[in-house]
Amino acid sequence: MSWYHRFVNLFRSRRLTNEIDREMAFHHAELVDELVARGMSEGEARREARRRFGNREVLRERVHDADVLVWVESLWTDLRYAARALRATPAFTAVAVLSLGLGIGVNTAIFSLINAVMLRSLPVHRPEELVQLTMGDNGDSFTNPQWERIRDDDVLAGSLAFSDQSFNLTSGGVVRRAGGALVSGEYFQVLGVQPVLGRVLSAGDDVRGCAGAAVLGHGFWQREYGGDPEVVGRTISINSHTYPIVGVVAAGFQGLHVGRSAGIFMPLCTIDMWRGGTLLDARSTWFLSVLGRRRPGSTLAETEVTLAASSLGVFESTVPGHWTPEEQEEYAAMTLGAIPAARGMSYVRGQYREALFTLLVVVGVVLLIACANVAQLLLARATARQHEIAVRLALGSGRVRLVRQLLTESVTLSLLGALVGILFARWSSQLLVGFLAQGGSTVWLDLSLDLRVLGFAIAVATVTGILFGLAPAWRSARVDPQTAMRGAGRSILGASQQRFAKGIVAAQVALSFVLVVAAGLLVGSFRRLAAIDPGFRSEGVLVVSTNWSALGLSGDRNHSFLREQLDRVREIPGIRRAGASLLTPISGTSWNDNIVVDGFSSGDGSLPLAWFNAVTDGYMETLGTSLLAGRDLSPQDRAVAPRVALVNQTFARRYFGDASPLGKQIRVSDHDSLGPPMEIVGVVEDAKYRRLDEETLETAYVPLDQANLWAPGIEISMRAYGPPAALVSMVTEAIRDVNPGIALEFTTLRDQVATSLARPRLLATLSGFFGALALLLAVVGLYGTMSYSVERRRNEIGIRIALGISRPGVLRLVAVEALKVVAIGVVVGGALAFAATRLVATFLYGLTPTDPATLVFSAVLLAGVAVGAGLVPAWRAAGVDPMEALRQE
Repeated sequence: MSWYHRFVNLFRSRRLTNEIDREMAFHHAELVDELVARGMSEGEARREARRRFGNREVLRERVHDADVLVWVESLWTDLRYAARALRATPAFTAVAVLSLGLGIGVNTAIFSLINAVMLRSLPVHRPEELVQLTMGDNGDSFTNPQWERIRDDDVLAGSLAFSDQSFNLTSGGVVRRAGGALVSGEYFQVLGVQPVLGRVLSAGDDVRGCAGAAVLGHGFWQREYGGDPEVVGRTISINSHTYPIVGVVAAGFQGLHVGRSAGIFMPLCTIDMWRGGTLLDARSTWFLSVLGRRRPGSTLAETEVTLAASSLGVFESTVPGHWTPEEQEEYAAMTLGAIPAARGMSYVRGQYREALFTLLVVVGVVLLIACANVAQLLLARATARQHEIAVRLALGSGRVRLVRQLLTESVTLSLLGALVGILFARWSSQLLVGFLAQGGSTVWLDLSLDLRVLGFAIAVATVTGILFGLAPAWRSARVDPQTAMRGAGRSILGASQQRFAKGIVAAQVALSFVLVVAAGLLVGSFRRLAAIDPGFRSEGVLVVSTNWSALGLSGDRNHSFLREQLDRVREIPGIRRAGASLLTPISGTSWNDNIVVDGFSSGDGSLPLAWFNAVTDGYMETLGTSLLAGRDLSPQDRAVAPRVALVNQTFARRYFGDASPLGKQIRVSDHDSLGPPMEIVGVVEDAKYRRLDEETLETAYVPLDQANLWAPGIEISMRAYGPPAALVSMVTEAIRDVNPGIALEFTTLRDQVATSLARPRLLATLSGFFGALALLLAVVGLYGTMSYSVERRRNEIGIRIALGISRPGVLRLVAVEALKVVAIGVVVGGALAFAATRLVATFLYGLTPTDPATLVFSAVLLAGVAVGAGLVPAWRAAGVDPMEALRQE
């Protein structure tokens, strides 16, 4: 019989049974007729036929098993029995399902983030064919001349270029940002992304001198225009220019950068409208990412060979003319490469990859601890079911069959927990994205439930069910039926069960100790990082980024324009001090150059690297950075005055040692030329530049009027007498009086620092939560085990009290037993922690993975809380009435 008919018979069991009965009756009647024909009487023939057929029930079962998929039918029977058994104990089922749901849920939530950031393919046509172009060890950013040569060489089946942007939707005043991208004309065609309204951009939209056009993302269209189907043909203001809307892309496509949501797509050619018509021809401005499709049937290795062959033409035709001959020769020798790009690009992936995998390990340990608690519940439940199990064994049920039935119950529990866990994961994963976006940054991730996440949850649930159910099921199946039937329920599993339960608790304590230590390290590291002195005072400082690119001012006019803005801001009541700068600390932007320092030689002929910022007078006072020697910058340090600079302590110490740097000169090296000399007129205290956890960089501060402003914008920092937010409206009005076309974007220095702490804060918060959860689960497990142990020893304790043991003696008896379990767990956990904490070493600041204080504190905390949990049943045991305990026996 085919498997199909055997499967169909599962759903027609009554009909199948009737058919088997009719067939057996037919064969039985034939045999009776045959025996009668041989000379037997009808009665004798019937008795002989029954003898030859044997047990009809057994025969019916054999034929039935041959006509159906027995294992499916048996599984269905086990599932129905498991459902009835779990429904009969609602309290046990609820506690177990909620415990497992929490454990599976946090695992699924972390995996959902990993899936969204690192595993999910882009929602484009055949994403596996996409590759991202690179330049060997020189990165993956390209200039526009490089991109145009790659596009024209046509070495790929299709290629595109893009640059992620943050567009301003207002024309002057406070900025309203929308994520987007500048894209080449081939962008949508290469990706296979279709519009739901209008059209997408084409090669004809991306030509020099283009008028510009906008394609909206589906989510942006819904948010900003309410899904208006008449949006095509309307206009939108972007960076103070007006462009027609030509289409809306299909839902789900958010651009090629995972973690960012692109709501507006503009042709690449429009960038010169905003940058003065120079960027598309710039040969040393790398701002584009380039992707392409492999040719049909080609492999990644073959594509790399093809790209390498075209490299000479690409780089020889785009050599920056102002570079030195050595630099030009090195540039021309670069080689194009390719890496898979099916999953797009992502700054979130680079920043949080290790953190997410570390958290996945942490929540996996939490799930193990939850499994241990459920295993203890199953052991206690097995005690209550010993009579039932003994009856089933006495009636002939095999031990393997019984183990399978009990495992089915545990897996069913786990799958129910998975349903709860998926619901919990949907909520908690959004919460985790909020942690990633703390500090004012925006993170968008596709957290929709797909087959990979669903499969992960089911796989974790199945493995979990087997993990926590196997040992209790096996031990339950070893019950002696005769002993159980006599009713000696207390001694059926005896000391062996107690040792097993204590072993589970010791394992919980060990795993909890590892998590508590890891949490202590990460929380301690975050506290040290947050308490570090950055060299400036972030509290009470409002920062406004002003941009006047839409006004089209000349370079000389830019300097006077920014000075006019600063002067107007300084007149506002409520502002204690104000200063302007090209950059603000811990902002994600930086400026460095090779320098020549009077009297300093590196020994190998190379020029040292220094980090710069261009600032005005009053900037150091505004940020609270102390002047240690010499003088501060003054209003007289204008463009026509002698060039000067301030340096920090690290700069002075490295290049001048113990000598005073005042009066010494430094010069910036620009490829084959040197900039004008700058005299060091002051030394300021060290301040963090890019990150709080960095080694202090050699930093120089030059007057803003003497610097070359590469962008028509500036950062104005203001220290307020009161809350910084109260200044926003007054600053807006003051700068609007200068020119209403100036775009303004407000933040606080405190928020910039908070953004830099997003990853350590995420790890500290979540590891602290999971460490506390693990500690709670271990305490609950210890409390349950000790309570069960006290209950089983009730008679013994009653006898001890009757013989004269004191109440403190009973307390000590039970507490020592709990302390032994905890001590074993802490010792084993210490060994595990010594190895496991290496996983968090890269996330630590100011602490080592084996920090003695953290290890000791964690051990004392865990031991204290665990022993406290053990004292509760000990106190109850000390109050046992000897006569009552003996009468119960």
